[in-house]
Amino acid sequence: MVISMLSDIIMCPKLIPSFDEYKSILHTIACESRLMDYADITNKTREFIILRHDVEFSIERAWALSKIEHAAGISSSYFVQVTNNTYNILSKKSLDILRDMHLQGHHIGLHFHLNGISNLEKIKESIVRETKILSDMSGIKIDRYSFHRPTKDVLRANIGIKGLINAYDKKYFTFVEDIQPETILEVKYIADSMHQWNYGVPTADFFAKNKKVQILLHPYSWTHEGYDNLNNFRSLILEKQKILMETLDSECKHFGEIKDAL
Repeated sequence: MVISMLSDIIMCPKLIPSFDEYKSILHTIACESRLMDYADITNKTREFIILRHDVEFSIERAWALSKIEHAAGISSSYFVQVTNNTYNILSKKSLDILRDMHLQGHHIGLHFHLNGISNLEKIKESIVRETKILSDMSGIKIDRYSFHRPTKDVLRANIGIKGLINAYDKKYFTFVEDIQPETILEVKYIADSMHQWNYGVPTADFFAKNKKVQILLHPYSWTHEGYDNLNNFRSLILEKQKILMETLDSECKHFGEIKDAL
C-alpha cells in the first residue's frame, strides 16, 4: 500500500493551477531559451520545448491563458474542437476570441475528437474536413492538429497529412506501447491531465535532464485562484451557467420576465 502511494506521488505530483503559478512556469520556460514552434522543428533539431494547449471545455479560459503568455512575450499553440458539446467554436464570440489569440502571435489548430472513428483513412478525411471548416470560418490558416484522447492505434500510426502538422508526430512525441517511470524517451511529454502533473513537472531541474520536451496544458484547469479539482469544476459550471444566462437574456425577450426567479 505504501509503495503504491509513493508511486502515485512520483507519477502524479500536485498541480497548483493558478495564474501566478503559470507565470512562474512561463518564466522558467523563457529562461531555457529553447521554446520553439512545431513548424520550426526538424529531425536535426537537438533541443526544444513545445508549449501546447488542448481546449476542452472553455474557450474563455484559453483566452485568459493566451493573454498571460502574450504579456510574457511567449507564443504557443491552442487546439480547439469543432465538435464540442460545451462550446461552439464557430459562434461569433468564439471566433472573435480565436482571432484575438492569433493576433497575439499564438498558433491555432484543430483538436480532433475521434468520436468513435477508428478507420485511419476516415480519420484523415475528417481532420481535413474540420480544419477546412475552422480555417474558412475563422479566416486563420489552420496548419496543425492534435488528437482528443488518442487511441494507441492512432498514436502508433503516426498519421501524416500533407500540409498539416500532427502534434503527436514522432518529431514531437515518442510513442511507447507500455510506458514506465524509468522509460527513456527521446521526446519527454508532460501534461496536466486529470488536474495533476503527469510524467514530470516543468521545473528548471526537469528541463536540465530533458533536451526535447512537449508540454500539454488544458486551460479549463487554470484560474486566477488555482482551485483544487472539485472547486475548479464548480467554478467552471458556474461560468458556463452565466454564459447561458447571458445568451438567453440577449436572445429571448420572454426570458427577462423570469430570470430573476432562477
